[in-house]
Amino acid sequence: MPEEKIHKKWNENPMLKPRIEKVTVNISVGTSGETLEKAATILKQLTDQQPCKRKAKQTIRDFGIRKGEPIACLVTLRKEKAKDFLKKAFRAIDSKVPKKSFDSYGNFSFGIEEHIEIPGIKYVPELGIYGMDVSVTLGRPGYRVKRRRRAKSKIGADHLLTAEETMLLIKDEFEVEIT
Repeated sequence: MPEEKIHKKWNENPMLKPRIEKVTVNISVGTSGETLEKAATILKQLTDQQPCKRKAKQTIRDFGIRKGEPIACLVTLRKEKAKDFLKKAFRAIDSKVPKKSFDSYGNFSFGIEEHIEIPGIKYVPELGIYGMDVSVTLGRPGYRVKRRRRAKSKIGADHLLTAEETMLLIKDEFEVEIT
């Protein structure tokens, strides 16, 4: 669908314009203890939110991971905090997102190899350098209908978000190049 046609559709019906529902920032360390605490400190500095720790789902002896051991930390950002973080994160990856990062439902993910690439973050030798995964979930007004607990309902095919619409929104709002 051409870009002008999509913009026209969004202007005619504001319920069709996509929006960022949440941004999930994950640092997976693979071990608990001091390294996980350092990663959590970095995540707190980046997002101004307390990260939550995630536990291993299964034991992997080769990697020294036991089931139930905390091995990662993540933060979920919404509304303005999500947009502000995304602006910084896109600058860390030179405002380029590969086309293969988008799924068929309009969500996308990308990785940042070193957290010190994010503008405004200084290297602290005691903490080290960590990479992170950033996952962006998009939706339209009215998506709550399929997720709510009471009176759940289906969403029509016309209201579902496509990867093409997500790419257009990201290009317009954040001036990101899709490669």
